[in-house]
Amino acid sequence: MGNKQKLELTWIGKDVRPKLEPRILLEAPERSYHAKHRVGDNDLFDNRLIFGDNLLALKALEQEFTGKIKCIFIDPPYNTGSAFKQYDDGVEHSVWLSLMRDRLEMFRRLLSVDGSLWITIDDNECHYLKVMADEIFGRDNFVASIAWEKDEGRRGDTHISSAHDHVLLYARELETWRKIRNLLPRTEGHNARYRNPDDDPRGPWLQGDNGTAKSGSDSLRYPITLPSGRIVLPPSGNYWRFSKRNFQQSQAEGRVWCGKKGDSMPVIKRYLSEVQAGIVPRTWWPADEVGSNQEAKRDHLRKLLPEIEPFETPKPERLLQRILTISTNPGDWVLDSFAGSGTTGAVAHKMGRRWIMVELGEHCHTHIIPRLKKVIDGEDPGGITAAVGWKGGGGFRYYRLAPSLLEKDKWGNWVINKQYNPAMLAEAICKLEGFAYAPSDAVYWQQGHSSERDFIYVTTQNLNHAQLQALSDEVGADRSLLVVCSAFRSRSGGYPSLTIKKIPNAVLKRCEWGHDDYSLQVENLPKAPPKDGQQELELE
Repeated sequence: MGNKQKLELTWIGKDVRPKLEPRILLEAPERSYHAKHRVGDNDLFDNRLIFGDNLLALKALEQEFTGKIKCIFIDPPYNTGSAFKQYDDGVEHSVWLSLMRDRLEMFRRLLSVDGSLWITIDDNECHYLKVMADEIFGRDNFVASIAWEKDEGRRGDTHISSAHDHVLLYARELETWRKIRNLLPRTEGHNARYRNPDDDPRGPWLQGDNGTAKSGSDSLRYPITLPSGRIVLPPSGNYWRFSKRNFQQSQAEGRVWCGKKGDSMPVIKRYLSEVQAGIVPRTWWPADEVGSNQEAKRDHLRKLLPEIEPFETPKPERLLQRILTISTNPGDWVLDSFAGSGTTGAVAHKMGRRWIMVELGEHCHTHIIPRLKKVIDGEDPGGITAAVGWKGGGGFRYYRLAPSLLEKDKWGNWVINKQYNPAMLAEAICKLEGFAYAPSDAVYWQQGHSSERDFIYVTTQNLNHAQLQALSDEVGADRSLLVVCSAFRSRSGGYPSLTIKKIPNAVLKRCEWGHDDYSLQVENLPKAPPKDGQQELELE
């Protein structure tokens, strides 16, 4: 063990990390959906629904969206050991931690500097997840653990009836996020606390600094003469909550109230007109404010899609509305890689946020798409529709993950997948090499670029010396070109503007080829053998 030690969560297999292949995304236009006409000036049509393994999908998004996602919300499998109809939610503990770790690291890369991550989780894994997320995001970027009242009833099958889930909140950079996070709107209930018993022309007010405290300095023990003429002091061992200077200034401004008869202990008024436009969120989110699982299931989804059996514990739209109100503004990107029944996308759509959802299960087609179609067509009257005045509009594009770039032939050799056409191959190689895929209509060898003068050309041809020399001459001395081809015959030192690589040899060791499923199932990842004397979980 080295001299430097740190507090960290360890588990069997923590050092086993997947070598993810950066897949390309293929649109299936027949599953994409858009409104028949524009409803408003701010309709959004570039939303994305991705069908496929969510870790591979996150890797596929990395090149385009690193540093661009404003809010990530996930409702991952809780690893409770219970089997739900839509997915198996029982994964061996250490594997669950490894798979969540891989996703958290991807989330951090995708988030903008003012972005935030929100995770719903229950007691079974919450505290292990918190320690692991501290390590990845930095403990200083932990914002809060919010208690959401998911169930207003009581269950008799447990020792203590579980009424809430945790919502862990992390900022990408806390100080930056703190400056941009939004307040919650004030409600009539908040404003009703303000009264105007003395007909103050400045309007309703609330008691601000008032009364006494049991701690303070001698300067906070001074006499005050009330309008009635009575002189008062704080009780023995107590102190005024306001300094003499502040009291005198408030008195001069007519902000001191001593009761209707002018004989009560003084308070300093705080006017409704002077308070901030919103309220600071608290860590307790009751169901009557943000909804419950039953509200989402019974009052919304059963009515919206009566022919489809809803999830057992869908998240209510009001919960996502609060999260997106705090963390985003219209036009921001929102990501949910455990889309479930599609609540995140539905709420983001109604609130004018751009969204990306990822789902591997067949409920992507049976639950999410029918729900989103109704949202887009303005046929979803439930959830937050009335609250935000949603009338329909916009759309989304449906994508699936491309198959692995390489496959084995009948002799066990890695070869380019036969499903790849030239355009798919060029786009895939661009991702692998870190180039932006942007094929030129005018110049055949400009299929992508990493800068204004650095290009890539991908071909399955066997290139000879004459072809390479012609390419080099056309590229010229002030530009550079990466040539990726099946084979080539060249002369040393003859192509100063070219770098030549052979596929698949050039990429064989880059990734885990042919691996299509990193989902939260214990059989999908190999377990590292336990070391002698090592416990499954321990704190170092």
